[in-house]
Amino acid sequence: MSTAEHYDVIIIGTGAGGGTLAHRLASSGKKILILERGAFLPKEKPNWSTDAVFRDGRYQTDEVWSDRKGNDIHPGIGYWVGGSTKVYGGALFRLREKDFDEVQLYDGVSPAWPLKYEDFEPYYDQAENLYQVHGKQGLDPTEPPRHHDYYFPPVSHEPRIAQLDKAFQRKGLKPFYLPLSIKLNEKDAFLSECIRCNTCDGFPCFIDAKSDADVNCIRPTMRNTNVRLITEAKVNKLHTSASGREVTGVEAEIAGETQMFSGDVVVVACGSVNSAALLLKSANEQHPQGLANSSDQVGRNFMKHLAAAIVGLSLKENTTVFQKTLAINDYYWGEPGFDYPMGHIQLLGKVNSKMLALDVPKIAPALALRVAARRSVDWWLTGEDRPDKNNRVTVKNGQISLLYQPNNVKPFKRLIDRWKTTMREVDNEGRLLPLSWYFSKILPIEAIAHQVGTCRFGTDPATSVLDLDCKAHDLDNLYVVDGSFFPSSAAVNPSLTIMANAMRVGDRLLARLEATA
Repeated sequence: MSTAEHYDVIIIGTGAGGGTLAHRLASSGKKILILERGAFLPKEKPNWSTDAVFRDGRYQTDEVWSDRKGNDIHPGIGYWVGGSTKVYGGALFRLREKDFDEVQLYDGVSPAWPLKYEDFEPYYDQAENLYQVHGKQGLDPTEPPRHHDYYFPPVSHEPRIAQLDKAFQRKGLKPFYLPLSIKLNEKDAFLSECIRCNTCDGFPCFIDAKSDADVNCIRPTMRNTNVRLITEAKVNKLHTSASGREVTGVEAEIAGETQMFSGDVVVVACGSVNSAALLLKSANEQHPQGLANSSDQVGRNFMKHLAAAIVGLSLKENTTVFQKTLAINDYYWGEPGFDYPMGHIQLLGKVNSKMLALDVPKIAPALALRVAARRSVDWWLTGEDRPDKNNRVTVKNGQISLLYQPNNVKPFKRLIDRWKTTMREVDNEGRLLPLSWYFSKILPIEAIAHQVGTCRFGTDPATSVLDLDCKAHDLDNLYVVDGSFFPSSAAVNPSLTIMANAMRVGDRLLARLEATA
């Protein structure tokens, strides 16, 4: 085992948390090492191939985990510079102001956060600017307070979506522009990096026009001579001092060899599943249950959202190319007669016949699928899953097990039914006989793009893993800055909150580094 040089900060992971943090710290002049288990995602024609991306899983890991019954799980994630942001849909939401408070769910309680919306608000603002989020203030009925409108204008609706927008408003709903992190300039299209293509949501961007943690954070960071990035460096274990109070070594496998790195501060940002797994695999004499785990909370309270896709078919042709522009939060906190949160609704990227073929019998005629795809409008629904200590990440013989049982399901199914009913009414407006069909699918455990929890932050070391600065209670120099710190999942995409928190923690680290200089 070779031992490398010492750094001021070591960051493990380059996704929404690690990538944003690296960007925040890069200009400090401090000596920073970034370790990423993946490579740069290759720029190649298959980036925009439905078969390669969705059927063949070209950019998805071939790792196999297990579920609570011992069955294999093939997690829907990939390991690349930029993490999951390389293929995300780019919908960047602030949590609702009330999401930070205790919320009564149909199935239990969503706990209060130890910090509130106002603690994150300035960092939300900065994160929206860094990731070039396009949106419009004042349309979303659940929108938290903002000091000013989005820095970038909303992404316009194409004709079929504009029709739906008006139809929803006639029904008394309050649709709004989906906040999107893309490099789009509709005013001066010749200057736009984004071309509004049909291969955005779920695809890597062949032309780097998606604002992700790789393009917006890591690549600019690499221009700093004080920053070193090592790709294809899988961190397998963290070592501590004899006292167990500080991490003294980061053990990584690089090109088949084991190397050890040391840093004054070590930051874990591997995603909530892999961050918990790394801490558990790093158990030693001083930390027999795993690092930062005197509370026995590492790996517990895993959440990933309840998620569903709805494909709506009608006689109306949908020629939309870039469909992911509209969202609905009217049912976020419930509806008349049902006073419990139900969830969030947004458009998906436009599905095509090859995507539909993945979820229908193989005997389905190709022509029928093409006809259906031309007439579909496609939706993505998310609902809040409640933290449960038994929903957890464990590691046995080096393999990750994800022990997860969905909860709070009834209000989410109500949301699915409500949205099917609403779409049926809108699609058949003025028609005596309804001619439309709606197909829904609740996504299985493999869908972990919204993974949070496992290392929740709090003020009590007996019930939390991290303090309010996301430093481990049990160690003096270990931080976690991905979605692991979430006490609850809310019902909107967690990416922007992870980014904002990384900026917040980055400021605490800058103050710490200056104080010890």
